[in-house]
Amino acid sequence: MRVVETDLPGCLILEPGVFEDERGSFYEAFNYDRLAEYGLAPAFVQGNVSLSSLDVLRGLHYQWPNPQGKYMSVLEGEAWDVAVDIRRGSPTFGRWTAVHLSAANRRQFWVPEGFAHGFVALSERTLMTYLCTSTYDREADAGIRWNDADLAIDWPISSPVLSTKDAHAPFLADVPEARLPQYRE
Repeated sequence: MRVVETDLPGCLILEPGVFEDERGSFYEAFNYDRLAEYGLAPAFVQGNVSLSSLDVLRGLHYQWPNPQGKYMSVLEGEAWDVAVDIRRGSPTFGRWTAVHLSAANRRQFWVPEGFAHGFVALSERTLMTYLCTSTYDREADAGIRWNDADLAIDWPISSPVLSTKDAHAPFLADVPEARLPQYRE
C-alpha cells in the first residue's frame, strides 16, 4: 500500500497493491494493520454503498456532534471526491482537497472526522462504498453548500444534479459556530 498525503493534514489517498493475472485481480480494500503503520486506527461501525448517475453531486456533508471519519472508494465508474476542513480554529479552515477515485485506479480516500465531504459522479454509473467511524445520526446531520464561493472548490462540472437538501445547504460562513467541529492538535 502506498499512502499519499494531500494539502490537508490528515486527509490521505491510499493506493493498494494490486495483484493481477489471467484470472483477474485482487487487492486489499481495507487492512487495519497496514493503516496502523501510517498512524491510522479507525474503528469503523457503519458501511455504506452509494449508486449515482452521471453529474450527481452528493455533499458537502458532515455530522456534528458525533462526527464521522470516512474511508471512500469506487467499485464501478469514477468520481471526484472532495474534503473540506470545517474545524473551527484549524490553520487550514475552509481549505479543500480532492482526489479522482475510480474502479480502474482503485484509490481510496481517508476523510477524517471534522471535515465536510462530497463527491460528483463522473460516469454514467458510479458505485461507491465507504466505511464510517460512527453511525448516521439524523440530529447531527449537516451540510455546506457545494458551490460556496468562499471555498472556491474547483468542481469538474458546473450544473450538477442535486438533492433539494444539498441545493439549499448553508454557506460555511452562515453555519453557527456551535454546529462546527473544534480543531484539536
